[in-house]
Amino acid sequence: MNGRFTETTTMGVKWFCLVLLLGLSTLTSIRVTGQTDNLGFISIDCGLPENSSYVDSITTIPYTSDKQFIDTGENHNISAEYITPTLSKRYLNVRSFPTGARNCYALNSLLAGAKYLVRATFKYANYDGLNKLPIFDLHIGVNFWQTINVSDADTAYLAEVITVAPANYLQVCLINTGLGTPFISGLDMRPLKPTLYPAANATQSIVLYTRLNAGPTDNTVIRYPNDSHDRVWLPWSNEPYWAEISTASLVQNVNNDHFEAPSAVMQTAVVPVNGSKIDFSWTPDSSGDNKKPNPGYLAVMHFSEIQTLPPGAVREFDITINDKPWYGPSPRVPLLRRRLQHQPRIRQSPVQRLHRRHRQLHPPPLLNALEIFTALPVPLLGTDAGDGTVSGEEKLDGRSVCSKAYAWDGLNCSYTLSSPPTITSINLSSSGLTGVITTSFAYLKSLQSLDLSYNNLTGSIPDVLSQLPSLTLLDLRGNQLNRSIPPGLSKRSQDGTLTLRVDQCANGNSCAPSRPKKISPIVVVVPIVVVVLIVAVILIICLRKKKPGSETNPSVRPQNERYSSNIENKQDSPLQLENRQFTYKELELITSNFSRVLGKGGFGTVYKGILENGTPVAVKMRSHSASQGVKEFLAEAQHLTRVHHKNLVSMIGYCRDGDQLALVYEFMSEGTLEKHLKGKANARPLNWRQRVQIAYESAQGLQYLHKSCNPPLIHRDVKTNNILLNSNLEAKLADFGLSKAFNSSVNTHVSTAVAGTPGYLDPEYYTTLQLSEKSDVYSFGIVLLEIVTGQPAILTTTESIHIVQWVRQRLARGNIESVADPRMRGEYDINSVWKAADLALKCTEQSSIQRPTMTDVVMQLNECLELEDAGERNHTKRNSRGDYFYSETSDSQISTFEMEYMPQLPVGPGPVAR
Repeated sequence: MNGRFTETTTMGVKWFCLVLLLGLSTLTSIRVTGQTDNLGFISIDCGLPENSSYVDSITTIPYTSDKQFIDTGENHNISAEYITPTLSKRYLNVRSFPTGARNCYALNSLLAGAKYLVRATFKYANYDGLNKLPIFDLHIGVNFWQTINVSDADTAYLAEVITVAPANYLQVCLINTGLGTPFISGLDMRPLKPTLYPAANATQSIVLYTRLNAGPTDNTVIRYPNDSHDRVWLPWSNEPYWAEISTASLVQNVNNDHFEAPSAVMQTAVVPVNGSKIDFSWTPDSSGDNKKPNPGYLAVMHFSEIQTLPPGAVREFDITINDKPWYGPSPRVPLLRRRLQHQPRIRQSPVQRLHRRHRQLHPPPLLNALEIFTALPVPLLGTDAGDGTVSGEEKLDGRSVCSKAYAWDGLNCSYTLSSPPTITSINLSSSGLTGVITTSFAYLKSLQSLDLSYNNLTGSIPDVLSQLPSLTLLDLRGNQLNRSIPPGLSKRSQDGTLTLRVDQCANGNSCAPSRPKKISPIVVVVPIVVVVLIVAVILIICLRKKKPGSETNPSVRPQNERYSSNIENKQDSPLQLENRQFTYKELELITSNFSRVLGKGGFGTVYKGILENGTPVAVKMRSHSASQGVKEFLAEAQHLTRVHHKNLVSMIGYCRDGDQLALVYEFMSEGTLEKHLKGKANARPLNWRQRVQIAYESAQGLQYLHKSCNPPLIHRDVKTNNILLNSNLEAKLADFGLSKAFNSSVNTHVSTAVAGTPGYLDPEYYTTLQLSEKSDVYSFGIVLLEIVTGQPAILTTTESIHIVQWVRQRLARGNIESVADPRMRGEYDINSVWKAADLALKCTEQSSIQRPTMTDVVMQLNECLELEDAGERNHTKRNSRGDYFYSETSDSQISTFEMEYMPQLPVGPGPVAR
């Protein structure tokens, strides 16, 4: 990075494992006492001695020590050789963090849901005498902000983000990535009006790339008080190609201005010399980490007429990006704001060009100022502020541990849309813990379960644990604790509000169980007699109902039992189901002699039927030539009787009449998802909101099979043809004929012969014959790609190509629109589509260990829904290209801006004029 101020915007995250150990934590603590000044500003000089403060001589902004915002790190003064008379005071010292992977400042007393500009500055200046230039990451809360790559000791680097506070605090965290000690010179927070910078919202922040004042009369940096929001505007000119023009007149902002550039910036501009165009571009920084995703650039160009034009003359010009016209009305001054965003992930240098429309009739174009940002999705939430401190000698940053990126085994959190996540369960059983139980667990007001069993904890049991209102389970077995149970815990255990598990006392002290009471023989005998009588009555009733010589009622055998393919030999073990048993004649009647075909599959043909009460049903008849036999039929029947979820089809009954096998289940009037995606006859076209909802509901069904069934079930045949839709387009997973049960508490997989549908089959399962839940995740990833693209699992236009390969090739060029189903006509939130496509590719990783769980998939699809809904709530109009368009007009001015997706680039030093 070069230049006096350099903005690095490489997007990505280096995640670290968090381990919650009592008395030990690599994470650092935060304080919560920071206050704003009378402007609402928080202005911190990092490394300034405690209780020190001063007023900046240029901006008149009061700065204070950072000691009240953080209690880790070391204060240092910069090397004397870098101190000059013009150096700002806030660069004379730094705070560095040689220990701890993550060190966080807390900016408090904020307004939840309000918009803020947060700026961090860094000047190394060899403060440590080592002359080792560091590289480290910066996070806003638990989300990656940008990488700070210090390439010159004398350069001051600036990082700025505009974000919406999710709570009444914000955290700025410096992350040690192993490439040098993180440090910081200054930290500023400025409140913004909610109408400013609409691209910054609850689901997306915007990170500053550069902010330039075109054509200044000198090289002065403009900020507060000239800019009431204290933005930093850097001087920008390009002699001899551009001429600088200016005015002394005040330039006022238009009504409903979304950017409010200050008059001092709008009073200067540049125009081309001996030409009719203004060119500028920016170049990728080769030092950026290309592994970190960059969703593209967001450019804001500011225009204001500051020259007196001849009568009848109007300054009107065209804008092109990489020699392609920018769509939208041509800028016409006196005042205009345009906001441009272009296709993400296109790795080429953007070239902006402002052309004079008609040389004879119009003056040349002008440009007053330029801002460039990158979009930063906000996919992660920290935990509730009350979960802030939970370990021993050092305090754990509890606001981070519940983030979906930092979540670790043994920690469960509650996620809601209306509030930050809270920690609900901690399992540290057999974790090698030593020392005493910290009283800091009392901060976790939502904690329901705490398992500290089988460690080497000593000391007494803290009674403060009894004050946790939600705690229902406390397991302290297998430790060396003082055997005395505190009164509060003992009382809760006795009244049944807490399950307390402790070791029995070795010495018969206070925790010894009370002496058992003598039980009267009558108390024992009476219940036994009653039970015997009840059992006898039930047996008599069952024997009377059974016809003489009849076989036992049908029963479904365990899935892993061997089955013969000869149906006649199976009459001694028919189905025992609570569902209705149909005869073949009844099926002929309700299906009008099997005249209404709904579809065909490996089991056979599915027909539509109408029950006596008018209820429509689907009847799946097994064909004698079907690829799936009796075993699969019995397996599906067995599974359907024990799975009950709103996103799984419900079985109404079955038929086993002679050699006729059939299943009768609820009718799904809209048919299969495959039919809708392929646009088959009478299929209702699906918009993006409906597609994501269907994916979300299908994922919930799979999650239920994996996590809530006992034993868990692997579906083994997840595909669009097995996702059925009802009249409300609610999705339900169907066809459990190939499903496989396994004991997840004992095995991570089960070895079995390959079964499934080509195109959806997990390649790892295919090669190793080891089936796991991640095999379903892979198949679901294919389904999700079909939902995004509208393409089948295997494309056969010219030559066969798998959809994963097809999508990866196109997304490598950064063009999401070439992947998104054209039948959606671009009517979608592009961030939502990107997130879904990215999730699908994660699900289809070759290695199962790299794939998410269905629980993760459900959470991320819910975020896709939130992104789409947020776009709808903002009343965003979209054209067929997926661009956002806003238009506002009044009698006195034109104020329009349009968002397009600018090409993604790694970090660069700033625009280059030509």
